[in-house]
Amino acid sequence: MSTPPPTTGQRIKDLRRAAGMSQADLATAMGRSESWVSQVERGVQPVERLAILQGLADALGVSVREIRPDASPSLAAPVDETAEPESNDLDGLRVALTGHPALGSLFDHAPTSPAPTLAEFRDLVDQAWEYVHASSFAALSDHLAKLLPEIEVAVRHAPAADRVELHSLRARSYQAAAASFTRQDQADAAWVAADRALQAAEMAGQPLEVVASLFRMAHAFMRQQHMDQAEQAAKSAVDVLDPRAENPACPPEELSLLGAMNLVLAVINAREGNRSETQAHLNRAGEIAARLGEDRNDFDTEFGPTNVRLHAVSTAVELGDAGLALEIAAEVNAGGLSAERQARFLLDVARAHSQRRHVGEATAALLEAETHAPEQIRDHHLAREIIRDLIQLSGRRVPETLRELADRSGVS
Repeated sequence: MSTPPPTTGQRIKDLRRAAGMSQADLATAMGRSESWVSQVERGVQPVERLAILQGLADALGVSVREIRPDASPSLAAPVDETAEPESNDLDGLRVALTGHPALGSLFDHAPTSPAPTLAEFRDLVDQAWEYVHASSFAALSDHLAKLLPEIEVAVRHAPAADRVELHSLRARSYQAAAASFTRQDQADAAWVAADRALQAAEMAGQPLEVVASLFRMAHAFMRQQHMDQAEQAAKSAVDVLDPRAENPACPPEELSLLGAMNLVLAVINAREGNRSETQAHLNRAGEIAARLGEDRNDFDTEFGPTNVRLHAVSTAVELGDAGLALEIAAEVNAGGLSAERQARFLLDVARAHSQRRHVGEATAALLEAETHAPEQIRDHHLAREIIRDLIQLSGRRVPETLRELADRSGVS
């Protein structure tokens, strides 16, 4: 009887040992957890995404074909990323975030121009979030680069009666900055913005704004692959809000934040390959969404039944369950959500099709997403990753629409 060929997981295990690496070493090189490496080697966590295969090959110092002998020549060849431009849509905002936000006020420097009124500040903060939900990063950068210094100065010179609301508006402004920095892969700046939002929320005496700031901080940590810190930020909020949700009169805003934090924990566990915990947090979020009975946008989380289903798609893709992701996606109508959320949903649909090697369907999903939020799709790391995967899958016959999208996204 012939010996069956080794599985992909067994090959990874053998190559790791040959390289003198422990599971912890490979986990660090991949920006993953040790449990994820263990699950990959045991075949519990499937490795289908081409970018992950390439990452494993790079970490082990081998070619992709040594991990997957059936890999096509185009996949086995290294991808040239030298032409990929760094996005600078948020550079102005990044500069505005640097240093003390209102240093002159510490030296009793009076404002040089009249501050906007409270009503005007409310409108300006609402406008910032409109830019966030539309993924209009360049416009947001210009807007917040002007708004943040103004509100920082105003809160230090305003009458005492206005300062509580100004702190609350300041928190929302920094949350908008944090959300956008995370989506443009600038997690270090997102962390700074989220931390300033948290401080402003506490000074406003708004505990739910503090939780909303933790929500943004958790996403920043996830983008940095600091899953333990992301989990701590989300879990600390869930531990406090869960008992409060037992009260039938619990406000919907609290329930929204509790549901949104459970979705964060679902994503974290999916990335760690923990299926049971992922499903548990999705189920809890689903229960809360059903209790709310509608899609809401409390604290700009867009939490509700539809967003829970979108996260079911996203986590299924993370776990390698492309077929399940596409089944769920077929039943989702995301038309009532923001352009950003619709684009991100389509990005996950494209990821699922890419896992199943459906080049045409994945490309179509990316192009549809681009119509909703062009800046997001052209600059998002996942979109670029999918485009590279699709080009590799296409071999020498890259569809013209995919080639043009790659050009617009700076993917070589």
